Amino acid sequence: MSINIAIDGPAGAGKSTVARRAAEKLGFVYVDTGAMYRAIALYLIRQGVKPEEKEVIAGRCAGADVSITYQNGEQVVSLNGENVNGLIRTDEVTRMSSAASAVPEVRARLLDLQRGLAAKNNVLMDGRDIGTCILPDAQVKIFLTASTAVRAKRRYDELAAKGDAAETLESVEAKIMKRDEDDRNREISPLREAPDAVHLDTSDMNIEEAVEAVLSICREKGCIG
Repeated sequence: MSINIAIDGPAGAGKSTVARRAAEKLGFVYVDTGAMYRAIALYLIRQGVKPEEKEVIAGRCAGADVSITYQNGEQVVSLNGENVNGLIRTDEVTRMSSAASAVPEVRARLLDLQRGLAAKNNVLMDGRDIGTCILPDAQVKIFLTASTAVRAKRRYDELAAKGDAAETLESVEAKIMKRDEDDRNREISPLREAPDAVHLDTSDMNIEEAVEAVLSICREKGCIG
């Protein structure tokens, strides 16, 4: 029987980085569900679809074939056979991803793939509704979060490191607050903390401390030695 670890939480909490490193240490398959949604979002953008066009999103998403593979130890997100790792982290893709993830047809398209991976492999999966919807029977569920101010500062520092001077700390925080509101209030699988999830606030932790906290929770649950 495979071991499944579900990590949920709001945008900018560091879920993907923490989940990826924890999976590496565990020797588990890391399933980046957010990247899968972003790949579909990129496809929709290329099709000229707008975030508010829900019916168009529902009809067009069937044309996106998204897969995750590992090449030389690196996760590769493929969209219709194209490596799109370097194309799915823009603000435009983020906005479309948030809109598309609320469309039932998009979620259904990815659900079977995600559950199939979890049934055949020891996986660590992160997203917004992993423990509540995608893997409700996961042996370990973690809700990883941080304060809005901390999440905004982390994102601002990332943008500054890339030389992006267009955003202020205040504008970054406003976007994160808007994303939180959208994710919590969407009709389909809104962001929720599963009743049996362990709440992990990383506001005062660096990445390595957060990774160790995840591994410690897994040990307490008896999933790893």
